[in-house]
Amino acid sequence: MLEMRPDCERCGDDLPAEAAGAFICSFECTFCAPCAEALYERCPNCGGELLDRPTRAKALHAKFPPATARKFKR
Repeated sequence: MLEMRPDCERCGDDLPAEAAGAFICSFECTFCAPCAEALYERCPNCGGELLDRPTRAKALHAKFPPATARKFKR
Protein backbone atom coordinates (compact mmCIF):
# COMPACT_ATOMS: atom_id res chain seq x y z
CA MET A 1 0.00 0.00 0.00
CA LEU A 2 1.26 3.48 -0.85
CA GLU A 3 2.42 5.63 2.04
CA MET A 4 0.72 8.74 0.54
CA ARG A 5 3.27 11.23 1.88
CA PRO A 6 1.74 14.60 2.79
CA ASP A 7 4.20 17.05 1.22
CA CYS A 8 6.54 17.77 -1.67
CA GLU A 9 10.11 16.82 -0.78
CA ARG A 10 11.48 19.75 -2.79
CA CYS A 11 9.30 22.75 -1.86
CA GLY A 12 7.16 21.52 1.05
CA ASP A 13 3.75 22.14 -0.57
CA ASP A 14 0.89 20.14 0.90
CA LEU A 15 -0.14 17.09 -1.15
CA PRO A 16 -3.33 15.64 0.37
CA ALA A 17 -3.87 11.94 -0.32
CA GLU A 18 -7.32 12.61 -1.79
CA ALA A 19 -6.10 15.30 -4.21
CA ALA A 20 -4.53 14.96 -7.62
CA GLY A 21 -1.24 16.68 -8.45
CA ALA A 22 1.37 14.54 -6.69
CA PHE A 23 4.12 12.63 -8.48
CA ILE A 24 6.08 9.66 -7.08
CA CYS A 25 8.96 7.38 -8.05
CA SER A 26 9.12 3.65 -7.30
CA PHE A 27 10.50 4.44 -3.83
CA GLU A 28 7.56 6.80 -3.16
CA CYS A 29 9.67 9.96 -3.14
CA THR A 30 6.93 12.56 -3.55
CA PHE A 31 6.86 15.85 -5.46
CA CYS A 32 4.25 18.41 -6.53
CA ALA A 33 3.56 18.93 -10.24
CA PRO A 34 5.67 22.12 -10.62
CA CYS A 35 8.66 20.48 -8.92
CA ALA A 36 8.28 17.26 -10.94
CA GLU A 37 8.30 19.36 -14.10
CA ALA A 38 11.36 21.33 -12.95
CA LEU A 39 13.10 18.00 -12.29
CA TYR A 40 12.25 16.81 -15.83
CA GLU A 41 10.10 14.09 -14.22
CA ARG A 42 13.18 12.33 -12.76
CA CYS A 43 13.59 11.68 -9.05
CA PRO A 44 16.66 13.54 -7.72
CA ASN A 45 17.10 10.85 -5.03
CA CYS A 46 17.18 7.68 -7.15
CA GLY A 47 17.01 8.85 -10.77
CA GLY A 48 13.74 7.00 -11.29
CA GLU A 49 10.79 8.22 -13.33
CA LEU A 50 8.22 10.41 -11.56
CA LEU A 51 4.64 9.36 -12.32
CA ASP A 52 1.20 10.55 -11.23
CA ARG A 53 0.40 9.32 -7.73
CA PRO A 54 -3.09 7.82 -7.50
CA THR A 55 -5.51 9.44 -5.08
CA ARG A 56 -7.00 7.78 -2.01
CA ALA A 57 -10.70 8.25 -1.32
CA LYS A 58 -11.20 10.34 1.82
CA ALA A 59 -13.71 7.71 3.05
CA LEU A 60 -10.79 5.24 3.33
CA HIS A 61 -8.50 7.49 5.39
CA ALA A 62 -9.70 6.08 8.73
CA LYS A 63 -9.03 2.48 7.72
CA PHE A 64 -5.93 3.22 5.59
CA PRO A 65 -4.49 6.51 6.88
CA PRO A 66 -2.06 8.50 4.76
CA ALA A 67 1.38 9.24 6.18
CA THR A 68 1.74 12.26 8.45
CA ALA A 69 5.55 12.56 8.63
CA ARG A 70 6.70 15.39 6.40
CA LYS A 71 9.84 14.94 4.26
CA PHE A 72 10.58 18.57 3.35
CA LYS A 73 13.63 19.91 5.18
CA ARG A 74 13.66 23.65 5.82
